Amino acid sequence: MITGSAQGTTYHITYYAKDSSVTKFQIDSILNKIDSSLSIYKPYSLISRFNNSTDGIIADKHLTQVVKKGIETCISTKGIFDITVYPYTEAWGFGIKKIDSTPSDKTIQQLHSCVGSKKLYWAANKLGKKISCVKLDPNGIAQGYSVDVIADFLSANGINNYLVEIGGELRVRGKRQPDNSTMKVAIEVPGEDQWNISLSQRVIAIEDGAITTSGNYRKFYESKGKKISHIIDARTGYPAQNELISVTVFAKDAITADAYDNALMVMGLKKALAFVENKKDISAHFIYYKKDGTIADTASVRFNKMFHP
Repeated sequence: MITGSAQGTTYHITYYAKDSSVTKFQIDSILNKIDSSLSIYKPYSLISRFNNSTDGIIADKHLTQVVKKGIETCISTKGIFDITVYPYTEAWGFGIKKIDSTPSDKTIQQLHSCVGSKKLYWAANKLGKKISCVKLDPNGIAQGYSVDVIADFLSANGINNYLVEIGGELRVRGKRQPDNSTMKVAIEVPGEDQWNISLSQRVIAIEDGAITTSGNYRKFYESKGKKISHIIDARTGYPAQNELISVTVFAKDAITADAYDNALMVMGLKKALAFVENKKDISAHFIYYKKDGTIADTASVRFNKMFHP
């Protein structure tokens, strides 16, 4: 097992091989390169340089893949997920700078012109912006992408049985060794001290794919008795407000799962379930408030088939 810290959280990598063909130094080096591209907390990163630019920058492979996936997801979710959401993220206090008060309706309205993937463009390998105030927020997708990069690195080094986890987002391939058993993953459930959740721990068995979770309990603050979540509806500029507590998504890769978990949180249970059932490359598990205030969970048809008895 290789463990360490990265991207403001921790990572754990378990792989099965005849020798230690992959080292912690290599993993840290890969994650540092990704941060140099995608971290909004590093002023020298490509994404910080893009956000501070007037018309864009030359993109590397990491920024290119994340932005292209972001645009694809924006189209698929009809604008619920949008990688240009950062002006709203900043306004609500989830960016680098702290805020003294929540934004006014007028402020949010003024920011509408700065948000929208259609305000991005490609010119060869340059990622451009049509309006200088357009800024990227990769936090809804970059961690899943990082998981995929590490997983692909393991595969490229001939490792066929592994589990890669960064900040709770993970990808699995193959089986446990030496007993050749299917790997099992517990679904993240919010802490009982905060939510009074009495759901039994759900466990799924998977051999190839990725699991990511989004929840309004992960990053939030309270203002005037209201919970302000970091999960923002890019169509409106306001934090999501509905019955969902968390969404766990399964997909073939972590960037896909990570891109959709926030969008499903915004949709609400009924629309999110319908969306997942109609989209064949993802499945999902939901924890939500019932109308009587109690907490329950449900899952899409394909996700239900993965539960370990």
